Amino acid sequence: MGISSPFPELSSRNSFLLFPLKAPAPKEAFIIGGIPGAEFQSMKFIALVFSLSLTVPTLATPAKPPKTHTISLGAARRVSYTQPDATPEEKLDQTTTIKVRALIIDGRQRDWTTGDTHEITDRTFAIRRALRINDALPTDPAPRWIWQPGPWITVDRATGHITALHLPDFDPLVSDAVWFRDYAAYCGTASTAKGASLYVVVAQLGGRRPVMQKLLGHWPQPDHPTPVCQPAKWDRQPLRVTLQPTGGTAATYDVIGTSSLIEEADNDDGN
Repeated sequence: MGISSPFPELSSRNSFLLFPLKAPAPKEAFIIGGIPGAEFQSMKFIALVFSLSLTVPTLATPAKPPKTHTISLGAARRVSYTQPDATPEEKLDQTTTIKVRALIIDGRQRDWTTGDTHEITDRTFAIRRALRINDALPTDPAPRWIWQPGPWITVDRATGHITALHLPDFDPLVSDAVWFRDYAAYCGTASTAKGASLYVVVAQLGGRRPVMQKLLGHWPQPDHPTPVCQPAKWDRQPLRVTLQPTGGTAATYDVIGTSSLIEEADNDDGN
């Protein structure tokens, strides 16, 4: 006895149609992580190209040429100058003067200077600053500006950089530095536990201590002459310097060491 089919309209020959198989969707229809398959493949390609670009060295761009700085000194003009330790009568005398000139870098005034320049290297020179100082007392109704010779500076022509020099025992009221190469010779003052003293000093740029320092006497001295010392005199071979206190005896000192300690930085366009 045969088993009757629940679907008499279907014969045994097409009974396989009861469970039809579904054809696979094309690749473009696949969904991977919420991203259609075609877009996923494109993203993989972009990521590959980007990773390769990181490993390929880029062509170096040509370096910009260094900036050229223009450095000049303005016209000299005379201004009144009086020693700060002068008597009230001497301060009334306006006949003493010094020459000052503006230091101009790239068309802009950067400082005031006095005296001559000293060429240390082919790109660096030294010159002395001129200071405008307010000499007014707290009770004075207005500022009272006076001129004074100040410390030394160096100027780098390649970078336009100004460097303040801290010469050991340099006293702007006493010291008159005379240069040879990167050495400066002058009379200076220094204070110790026993009081202040006057010294003969030879300093070298880049050195932390004086190359030579010799005691001359106590300081300050009553009624001291102006200038306190005569300008130093240099000899090349052997390297030595002669210094003479005004009214005193000249003495010659040997200077040991001839290698320059000055350091010049690379070109810097930051100025």
